[in-house]
Amino acid sequence: MLVRAVSLGETLVLMERFDFETMLKSVEKYRIIYMPVSPPLIVAFVKSELTKKYDLSSLQLLGCGGAPLGKEVAEKFREKFPNVEIIQGYGLTETGGGAARTIGPDEMKRHGSVGRLSELMEAKIVDPETGEALPPGHRGELWLRGPTIMKGYVGNEKATAETLDSEGWLKTGDLCYFDSEGLLFIVDRLKELIKYKAYQVPPAELEHLLHSNPDIADAAVIPYPDEEAGQIPMAFVVRKPGSKITEAQVMDFIAKQVAPYKKIRRVAFINSIPKSPSGKILRRELVNHAHSGNFSKL
Repeated sequence: MLVRAVSLGETLVLMERFDFETMLKSVEKYRIIYMPVSPPLIVAFVKSELTKKYDLSSLQLLGCGGAPLGKEVAEKFREKFPNVEIIQGYGLTETGGGAARTIGPDEMKRHGSVGRLSELMEAKIVDPETGEALPPGHRGELWLRGPTIMKGYVGNEKATAETLDSEGWLKTGDLCYFDSEGLLFIVDRLKELIKYKAYQVPPAELEHLLHSNPDIADAAVIPYPDEEAGQIPMAFVVRKPGSKITEAQVMDFIAKQVAPYKKIRRVAFINSIPKSPSGKILRRELVNHAHSGNFSKL
């Protein structure tokens, strides 16, 4: 992002430490037209009343990545900011930049898709259990190969061997699928899938549904150990100011929209969801708090 901006002679505005309101002030002050964001930040744009305090009319484009963006959130954002386009993309540090991106208004309207592969990039969807390549429409681990893929992790041959195969394919660790038109869809991180009995539950799917509830300001879903099922989906929920939504109401809200195995079966109410500076949910922190039963610090 930085190299691109410098190469095009653009002006960069950098924040030492991320703060949502400070970011809004910067948009107004510097007339910012483009920002790279993560889905939780899109949620904040949709739900925060702070956006009404500042002149954000200069914004034209948000480049969204880091996690799947839910359809409901994207639609609500467009209702609130009809003149701002969201471009979704996908990439890893190990890919040396973007591996896929949406181009043009038609692709931007395809909810959930991060677009088509970047130039010179190859991809295949692989069954995590068998290693078999899967056809369009089937979910599996995304493997990538191309000229920008890393050579390996410095000083860590074991990690390199686990991530790159002998033919140069990078195992991304992401559960994805391609549709019949070659558009890529990111479902979730394989390591973050909740194993409920014989089923796999993507936390991101449940989080998108929770964000669509008008009484919920923010939410995150993690696996919680269960003797019978192995793991159950547990939701951490931040109520909107004035909201009195209950645990039963949260579970019922989700149960009406998903298959039985995807139901949320445990809820904790907290003040805020712990996130990294880039806006990614710190699930390990939530898991640790869930196991300790200590939610007061969150």
